[in-house]
Amino acid sequence: MNHALLINVALAAGLAGGAWAAGPSALTSNVRVPVVTVGAQAATGGFVLEGVIEPVRQTTVSAQAQGRIVSLHVKAGDRVRAGQLLAVIDDRETQTGVARAGAQVAEAEAQLRNARTTFERNRELRAQGFVSQAALDTAEAQLRAAQAGRDQAGAGARQSALAQGFTRVTAAFDGYVRETLAETGDLAVPGKPILRIHAPQPLRAVVQVGASRLELARQAARPQVQLPDGRWVEPASQQILNVVDPVSQTVEWRLDLAEKLTGALVPGQQVRVRFAGMPAPAGASQRLTLPAAAVLRRGELTAVYVASPRGFSLRAIRLGSAADSASVDVLAGLAAGERVALDPVRAGLTGALPDDPASSGR
Repeated sequence: MNHALLINVALAAGLAGGAWAAGPSALTSNVRVPVVTVGAQAATGGFVLEGVIEPVRQTTVSAQAQGRIVSLHVKAGDRVRAGQLLAVIDDRETQTGVARAGAQVAEAEAQLRNARTTFERNRELRAQGFVSQAALDTAEAQLRAAQAGRDQAGAGARQSALAQGFTRVTAAFDGYVRETLAETGDLAVPGKPILRIHAPQPLRAVVQVGASRLELARQAARPQVQLPDGRWVEPASQQILNVVDPVSQTVEWRLDLAEKLTGALVPGQQVRVRFAGMPAPAGASQRLTLPAAAVLRRGELTAVYVASPRGFSLRAIRLGSAADSASVDVLAGLAAGERVALDPVRAGLTGALPDDPASSGR
């Protein structure tokens, strides 16, 4: 007795034991179970890949000033609004810079007032002939220098105020805190990430397509994304990053989803992406397909109940990729024309018989 037969016998015994626990009536009742005929159809060039949901709008908030993080006002999962204060960096040094810049502005304005007064006085004296033109030109030059000094001091004050503002880290848009990358007391330096924020909408599915499949994927009528409720939907738009990752040898494919379809999706969730609608490859062989509901999975065993005139027998099979959301490809264990139970649980009951094929909806 080979290994596969031992597994089948053990599984059948386990199911029979379950039926006995359900009661004697389950063992003696002639349950009629609908069956379906295993069919063969031409293999297509389509394939299904695993993707992940990502927010279209996301950002890493970094420090723009140097200093200790005095306070962190949010944590991962918190909702934030645009302009909301997220963290505060020690601003004692920038406050000193603001005060110094203010004093320089006051000094420059005083010098400008004095230079303007001197110029006006020399202009009046020149009109009366009491001073030379050279003296007036010197006073005018001093006035222009004082004006430039005032402008320079004002620019320094604005720069100091901007540096002071960098110690207040705020949110750029409405969203959620995805991850915090620093804690209170950590040293913040320009460019060092503090936290990550993402907007809840819109979302996109991102899938990595192998470079060898890229041309085949381009031939698809349009990729489709499977929602949690089982529906396959087309993206609102798609973008292919025409750069092959040197390590994984894949190309990133971004599929933007309409907001009305993404209510049940969250960033990081895995989804299935189907590339179909392309011509079958040359020399494509026939494939066997089976409704997914007919497959019985117990641990590492995948099997179906095959119908015969005397009832059902359990048989292990090997599956390929899903043909669509409701069917699977059978690689080994079945032949075209065989009938299998559509309800493997009821087919495992003692006395279960196949229903009339004409009523099985094949």
